[in-house]
Amino acid sequence: MSKSWTSTLRLPKSPFPPRPLPQFRSEYLRRCTDDFYKWQQANRSADQFILHDGPPYANGSLHVGHALNKVLKDMVNRVKVQQGYRVQYRPGWDCHGLPIELKALGESQGKDMTPVQVRQSARELATKTLLEQMNSFRSYAVMADWDARWTTMDPDFEIRQLRLFQQMVRDGLIYRKHKPVYWSPSSRTALAEAELEYNENHISTAAYIRFPVADASVLHEIRNARGNRNGGMGTLYAIIWTTTPWTLPANRALAIHDDLDYDVVGIGADAYIVAQSRREILHTIFPDAQLETLTSVKGSDLKKLQYFSKLRGTAAPLQPVIHADFVSADSGSGLVHCAPGHGFEDYEACTALGIDAAAPIDDEGHFTKDAFPDAPQRLTQASSILKGGSKAVLKLLEEHADVLYLEKYKHKYPYDWRTKQPVVIRATAQWFADVDCIKDKALEALRSVKFIPESGRKRLESFIVGRSEWCISRQRAWGVPIPALYDAEGNAVVTDESVDHIVNVIQDRGIDAWFSDAPDEPAWIAPSLKGTYRRGMDTMDVWFDSGSSWTLTEGQADVYLEGSDQHRGWFQSSLLTHVAAQNTSAAASASGDPGKKLAPLSPFKSLITHGFTLDQKGQKMSKSVGNIVSPNEIMNGTLLPPMKLRGKDKKAATGPTYDALGPDALRLWVASSEFTKDVAIGEAVLKSVHTVLIRYRTIMRMLLGSVHKEARTAPLTVLDSIALVQLSSVMREVGTALASHEFYKAISALNRWVANDLSAFYLEASKDRLYCGDGGGVLEPIFHGFLRMLAPMTPVLVEEAWEHRPEWMAADTSLVHPLHALYDAPLFDTSRLRLDEETIRKDVPTLMAVHSAVKAALEQARLAKVLGSSLQSAVVVSCSNACVNETLARYADELDAIFVVSSVDLNVPVPEGPEWSYVQEFDVDGGGGGGGAQKGAVTVLPPRQHKCPRCWRYLAVEEDALCQRCDDTVAGL
Repeated sequence: MSKSWTSTLRLPKSPFPPRPLPQFRSEYLRRCTDDFYKWQQANRSADQFILHDGPPYANGSLHVGHALNKVLKDMVNRVKVQQGYRVQYRPGWDCHGLPIELKALGESQGKDMTPVQVRQSARELATKTLLEQMNSFRSYAVMADWDARWTTMDPDFEIRQLRLFQQMVRDGLIYRKHKPVYWSPSSRTALAEAELEYNENHISTAAYIRFPVADASVLHEIRNARGNRNGGMGTLYAIIWTTTPWTLPANRALAIHDDLDYDVVGIGADAYIVAQSRREILHTIFPDAQLETLTSVKGSDLKKLQYFSKLRGTAAPLQPVIHADFVSADSGSGLVHCAPGHGFEDYEACTALGIDAAAPIDDEGHFTKDAFPDAPQRLTQASSILKGGSKAVLKLLEEHADVLYLEKYKHKYPYDWRTKQPVVIRATAQWFADVDCIKDKALEALRSVKFIPESGRKRLESFIVGRSEWCISRQRAWGVPIPALYDAEGNAVVTDESVDHIVNVIQDRGIDAWFSDAPDEPAWIAPSLKGTYRRGMDTMDVWFDSGSSWTLTEGQADVYLEGSDQHRGWFQSSLLTHVAAQNTSAAASASGDPGKKLAPLSPFKSLITHGFTLDQKGQKMSKSVGNIVSPNEIMNGTLLPPMKLRGKDKKAATGPTYDALGPDALRLWVASSEFTKDVAIGEAVLKSVHTVLIRYRTIMRMLLGSVHKEARTAPLTVLDSIALVQLSSVMREVGTALASHEFYKAISALNRWVANDLSAFYLEASKDRLYCGDGGGVLEPIFHGFLRMLAPMTPVLVEEAWEHRPEWMAADTSLVHPLHALYDAPLFDTSRLRLDEETIRKDVPTLMAVHSAVKAALEQARLAKVLGSSLQSAVVVSCSNACVNETLARYADELDAIFVVSSVDLNVPVPEGPEWSYVQEFDVDGGGGGGGAQKGAVTVLPPRQHKCPRCWRYLAVEEDALCQRCDDTVAGL
């Protein structure tokens, strides 16, 4: 029996586990998050980097979209620490608003609760939820100043917000106006456009309705002029088409376009006005009728007509026909029913002519008595406008035969993004911020901002350009009150003085006192105001809340990073309030020159946007759809099939066991994703993430088990030099990607290096030296470089690997923790390289081409079942190009190790008659020896000598004898 040489080998030994051990996770988390944040605050330079947190909403459990956002922010911060910056990151939470209020109210919806009780319940819910969310964020290995977290319900924050409001009042940017706004009957409050989502499949009841023209003599004159007197006087009607019949009680005008051509079409004794280009609708409405064109007129001629709306009652005044630019002949009838209380364009056209904007519905979307004055109960007792309201209105009109045609109509319609119910447009008295007068400055402020991706610039600019005002008032109890007073006639008072007085009282009494004090409490009234006043109960839009958060930072933040939906949300509200504050005289005074015009600044220097999270079918994740993924499912592995256990593990298992790779799995998924687009997650994606992460751990385990202290002084081989140059190259590529926030490119480069340069090349080629030789090599700098590249993305793995470093490495106090190290700090002394870097970089493509050919030829031999280990072979490389041969000659002494074969000969005659042989050609760049691609060939043959029983290389001169290298090594033990 052959002697065992195992005891003479340096086999890898490391306590680093193949899978993370859950009992140590909290310790590693603490070190690489809380401890690390404090360390960098104390040890990094005065160059500060501020990533300002866009506050998540404190109303429920976190989903994978939250994790994508927070992990991206954390990776950006960690990269900056590696670059030498001191990071400031204070997490924030958005805590006011309707979803929290409704959730806090429960089934009762607060009908028996006072505003103060509502606020108390909502505050308790938000506090509980944000603490739960904070613990979840921390479990994702996010480092932050958690003790300095902020919320929009903090007293200090609320005062800052109110002072900002006061500044805008002082500069004339805040006003109250009765006009249409988006109104949510399901939420009973006004909404901003950022609080809407659009349902592409909304179904409405569309109707063609006729309105009688008041003066029947017009029709009589037309008929007389044509000599057509049949049918008596008859009635002249204007036809309109509407998808919202419930708005008909608010009709105040019919709109035409002056330049369109209209026909008056006789049908029996009556006649109908319709645009010439829409005349075909009459065949749909009156399929069996004889149509006669009585006359044709320009739209401008129709403006002398008046009509009446039967829904307004018998005492209602006649209503006008008006011109409106928005009228076209592309759909409907070419005449448009105008309800200025229920439409933005209608409002603009009608108010310019002094026509009132009536909206006879209440907060919950039920008709008021003004909707049908002659018999109010016919509509007030009907269902809400979005349920049965249109049906009730149409039934009234059908009694007069004024409903000509009905159809179902599918179209895009705005919905409340919180309740997922349709919204309406309703004229109410609301508070607005003037965007029109600051939008040019807002656009100017964006010019110096860096956008990632660049397409975000156009998107944000388009929202700013398309906006003239911002409805900032909400009709709910849970929020920051709009500090407005109302006199006995209901006139609003909001002045610099009155707001300043109110804010001072809030600082003294607390913000809840605004809602709890007696209505006539005089403490809230500024001394200069005389008479009786009451406090308004409107609260501010939550986007004004979070949009005020820039007041927490000194100067511009370096980065804002949120989802693409925030272009119309937080990004926009932050920009507008920031520019508005600079617009004030106070900002000019702060510059030291009250007359000086300051260049407007954005609150952020860079704006980074990520996409939405998608399920494995490519569908956007949504609570309503039920395809939300919890980050915990990724960390505990339950989204993947259970592990297949063997032996003792299988017997000990009491149920399915999952591959729980912890926060590293979650973070590696984020890092691997091209986040500027929508990001998918599912079983296939997570399997790939797990495979990569386990590969990292396997290689880390080998590095830790094979690195030896004496390697620091052992001479470097040419193979070591190649490995160091490859390490330098990949670190440069990864570093560039990290600095550009292109984490997926960093991971791609890292994985390519791990698979090709490190695992399949250097480690494979070094095993013989590590196990059987002097244990030298460059595993230590590779270990440090590997951890530095992983540090921003998988800090828990880095912390765990560092904890398991060998004792001799732990005792070396000169070594810097990879999380603390500057990314560009040297990893090795370049003077130790056997060849200069330029030569190595030039030679590597040739070596790799030959290496690939050797592997291909070896695979042929394996498929033929004449070869097992690659060491059971000898290689002959043949090439006629002088430059290629010169390159190979530089590495001749190590080619057997590089190719992991027993011997390599260059340009020697291939032995005749071997037991077997396999040839593989290769192409290389001929370089200066002739240029162009040069062909060479690799021949794989049986080895010439015997197998060494210790290293398994075929270099022994006799059967069962050691090779010379192993004999010398064993003799020295």
